[in-house]
Amino acid sequence: MGSETPAPARVVADADVLAADLLVGDEARDALDHVRRHSWVDLLASEPLLDDAAAVVAALADDALAVDWRERIDAECRLVDHPADDHPGLATAYRGEAAHLLTFDAGLSGARTNLSVQPYAALSIRSPGAFSRLFDPEPLYESLFEDAYPGPDRDPRG
Repeated sequence: MGSETPAPARVVADADVLAADLLVGDEARDALDHVRRHSWVDLLASEPLLDDAAAVVAALADDALAVDWRERIDAECRLVDHPADDHPGLATAYRGEAAHLLTFDAGLSGARTNLSVQPYAALSIRSPGAFSRLFDPEPLYESLFEDAYPGPDRDPRG
């Protein structure tokens, strides 16, 4: 189900990044705003991944906010199925053929894990801050669509 050639405009945000986007902002929000600004960039998720993020939101804020967030994020994501026992972020990225997994988990974003997944998926695992510094939509758009980059086409807060 994974691919040697991932879709470079598919991004997965691990549960910690999704919760931080809502509750903290900062580099998690900056990274996900790159995704939300462009209709041609897909945010992938799975039910277990969204369940984990909603549990973090409920624990750190309250249940009502977690329920509201879950309704909103369900509309923003393309859902991917994966085996129940798999790591939600990694499995979503692999099964969804994503090129990017954003996480605050240093164990996932470290060189050892990045190298260990390469035989199975061409996946870049990095922090949201690193993604924001490296993401350049213009050449990515032009490589995907063979047309001039028109700029962002969505309001990230819309």
